[in-house]
Amino acid sequence: MKKTKHPGPAAIGQTTLKSAIDCVGIGLHSGARVRMRLEPAPAGSGIRFRRTDMPDAAEIPALWSNVVDTRMCARIAGPDGASVATIEHLMAALAGAGVDNCRIGIDGPEVPAMDGSAAPFLFLIDCAGIAQLPAPRRAIQVLAPVCVARGAARVEIDPAPVFSIDCAIDFASAAIARQDLAVVVDPATFRGQIARARTFGFAADVERLRAAGLARGGSLDNAVVIDGDRVINADGLRFDDEFVRHKVLDAVGDFYLAGAPLLALVRSRRGGHELNNLALRALFERPDAWRDVEMTEPAPTLGATGSRMVAG
Repeated sequence: MKKTKHPGPAAIGQTTLKSAIDCVGIGLHSGARVRMRLEPAPAGSGIRFRRTDMPDAAEIPALWSNVVDTRMCARIAGPDGASVATIEHLMAALAGAGVDNCRIGIDGPEVPAMDGSAAPFLFLIDCAGIAQLPAPRRAIQVLAPVCVARGAARVEIDPAPVFSIDCAIDFASAAIARQDLAVVVDPATFRGQIARARTFGFAADVERLRAAGLARGGSLDNAVVIDGDRVINADGLRFDDEFVRHKVLDAVGDFYLAGAPLLALVRSRRGGHELNNLALRALFERPDAWRDVEMTEPAPTLGATGSRMVAG
């Protein structure tokens, strides 16, 4: 009797945008008005930024190794000094939508804040559409735990079959207090539970931050502002626990700077941009702690339950 051969699992293809799309906005920290354009990019190129107001500057790959500042945001820079700040919300939207390759042109020093969340960027991606590319999608499979800590703050990356985040924050203000959230970061969860959560800050810190060159474009239109123990935004919160949801959003963006989706569990306790980047640096400093793999069916774009991988 002739045996039937069953094909192996099919590789998941890389993606990019179907068409280019533009937006204009104000930088959260710089206060500068900027125009940004998201464009399709070929397979294997990843996410790349270019300063269109600096025509001689090289493109800046959105990678952990190019992060040069983590004060209140993630800022990447190229070897010629060109830099782009506050990329984490856009990176989170690209990760949540499963976009592997995108060229981002921007005529200023900072990604526009929009409403302080990833939802407007997700809307832009939806309008542009997503195109499949004839190349297998890659992922970073974590093989061994790594951990970084600063005082009471701690971020750990553990092996796991899908990308998930377990986050806890603790603030003195009763408006936040302690909040916890653990999620598998798949496209549906990101869109429904994470993308709309806005960045937040304290009214008492505004003058100090502006003196340091930060928060110059911040307002009630692009941030949740806390004064003492109350939220002063007239429209209140989008989620009861919007603060920890935004910390998860930031982490999704920060960890997409790995250069590919992570197959890992990220545990964050009072973490932030600095520890997220240090955790990625600690991971990639250990060749035994990770490997590059090819993502295969059955698995939706980002961190879906049941995803498989094969070593590359």
